[in-house]
Amino acid sequence: MIKALVIFVHIVVSIALIVIVLLQKGKGASIGSVFGGSSQTLFGATGGTTFMHKITVASAVIFMITCLMLAFMFGRMPTKSIMSGVGNQPIQSTLPASPEAPSANVPAPPAANPGPAPAPSK
Repeated sequence: MIKALVIFVHIVVSIALIVIVLLQKGKGASIGSVFGGSSQTLFGATGGTTFMHKITVASAVIFMITCLMLAFMFGRMPTKSIMSGVGNQPIQSTLPASPEAPSANVPAPPAANPGPAPAPSK
């Protein structure tokens, strides 16, 4: 029950966060703002914190908390190994119990290499 509630809140906050960020207007991200030429005021060109900024921060915090909760809840699930119970079974051998003598019609191994061949004379 609690997992379903956290998943539901996480999905709702995710969608809300996307919509809230898309509704905000840009803050003058021109090339002049990279070098600090956009504004010299304490809070920037828009003034203090707006209502949309506060909602964005609150939804981001809720999103991070639900991410951590979901990772904690689903990260500690018991796992089953595919190797469980393997050591309990007896090992069955496919080899014969005693080695057999080689049969008489098996050819003999080739003779040992007598060494390198002599170099041709000139």
